[in-house]
Amino acid sequence: MSELRIVPLGGLGEVGKNMMCIEYGPDILVIDAGIMFPESDMLGINHILPDWGYLRDKRDRVRAMLVTHGHQDHIGALPRFLEEFDVPVYATRLTRGLIDVKLRGARLPRSAAFHTYDPGDVIEIGPFVVEPYHVCHSIPDSVGLGITTPAGLVVHSGDFKFDHTPVDGWPTDFAKLGEFSGRGVLVLLSDSTYSNRPGITLSESALNEVFDKIMREAPGRVIVATFASLISRIQQVVDSAVKHGRRVAIAGRTMVENTKMARNLGYLHIPEGSLLTLGEIENLPARETVILATGTQGEPTSVLSRLSTGRHPSLRVQAGDTVLLSSHTIPGNEEMTHRVINRLFQRGAEVLYDAVAPVHVSGHASQEEQKLLIDMLQPQFFGPIHGELRHLKHHAKIAHQMGVPEECIAVVENGHQLTCDDRLHIGERISGGYIFVDGARAGEIGAKVMYEREGLSRSGFVTFVFRMERQTGRPVGRARLVTQGFVDPADSAQLLSEAEEVALRAARVAPGTPESEVEHQVQSALARFLRRETGRRPAVTAVAIPV
Repeated sequence: MSELRIVPLGGLGEVGKNMMCIEYGPDILVIDAGIMFPESDMLGINHILPDWGYLRDKRDRVRAMLVTHGHQDHIGALPRFLEEFDVPVYATRLTRGLIDVKLRGARLPRSAAFHTYDPGDVIEIGPFVVEPYHVCHSIPDSVGLGITTPAGLVVHSGDFKFDHTPVDGWPTDFAKLGEFSGRGVLVLLSDSTYSNRPGITLSESALNEVFDKIMREAPGRVIVATFASLISRIQQVVDSAVKHGRRVAIAGRTMVENTKMARNLGYLHIPEGSLLTLGEIENLPARETVILATGTQGEPTSVLSRLSTGRHPSLRVQAGDTVLLSSHTIPGNEEMTHRVINRLFQRGAEVLYDAVAPVHVSGHASQEEQKLLIDMLQPQFFGPIHGELRHLKHHAKIAHQMGVPEECIAVVENGHQLTCDDRLHIGERISGGYIFVDGARAGEIGAKVMYEREGLSRSGFVTFVFRMERQTGRPVGRARLVTQGFVDPADSAQLLSEAEEVALRAARVAPGTPESEVEHQVQSALARFLRRETGRRPAVTAVAIPV
């Protein structure tokens, strides 16, 4: 008999780039393909992909991609994944719409197939029977997955919380969870993001009163920043704006496209005449306007970041503006987010964010909800997913408190293979690192380049370019020492002159010495001199031009 294997490729040990493989025999299902935002020391990186190298020699075994919901940490890597893997994709209707927006311009296989599934459907894929069930999250049309395998039932919670008064009026499907429990759950893979938060997570509807108060009392424009995919939050802002006689404009290409798609599909309702362009809204009194924007994570090219630096082509922050950051700051983005907030304050805005005002409600379950899910399903084995290691550890303790034996709980990070029979086994770890996306290229930036960038950011660089006569092995003509980010040449002329002399002396070598050896000798001498004179370690290079 074949064994059930669970292989996380992203999302375990970090917040973001969620990706999970469920295998039985030769057949593989992949759940989600998300991105992660770069940390502050990942210079020049746009975002990070999961490492799916494990699947490359198993392409013909991947039966489908199952998507739980439309947030970037679950769909952001799909375009690049589908360029490599010609597999059918299953997603709910709104999630499919968000994926379509994401995929525009992607180079997909001609046979790429997309299927819309609904909560309550039963889908047979190879040896798997997949049953998506509705869950509450901070975006409509989110699902968890019941996956029946020949070894038993695996429940993947997706991102979830138990919201009894959701904005869209569609609570979590408790009946389906009860049905799963009645069948017997072999493995529960459950969202750990808020496992260090006691109690329960507030309902999304709790924000309605907060938004109403702000719309009523704000003396000027209200600028609300949120994720472009947070359709339910956009609906709440629109409803509150209309209630208080304000009209709405949207800034940010992705948010504009997502809003248009959600309206066409019937997930977003904006009264006729309430939505204006940025140009039209400028003609209204500030007191009658609301602007929806992207940029809650301090992304340098986002609308909010450009507003904070005065670089937006048509909008300017002005005294009397109230700016709301309606989101939670993703770990690693704190520095960028705080920088944007400070700059907005400098420009005269009143800024409200999660730490100082209740302008955001999470879509993730807190401890009591996590306990309830475990209690309802009574799984034989438990695997905490979606979170940093501290979140996974906290969730494991919760599961143990709820009666799951320690030997039946697997706290693992990306790449660790789990197998299930009468026991839960943690197997060999495979590659599960970061794939950096730098501009339009992915996977070409590794640890060495990141280390070099970090060094350049600290002390800049110094390059010595000289001509070397082949016959004599001596430098000839005029050499040039170039530096950026190290010292100001105008203020450090003496230092740079001495550095040039040091480099020239080091460049005098025996005839026939290879150019690479000469360059290495010059680099070493120059680096030692600069470190001794300045106490700093710029990146030093030398270029010998033979003549």
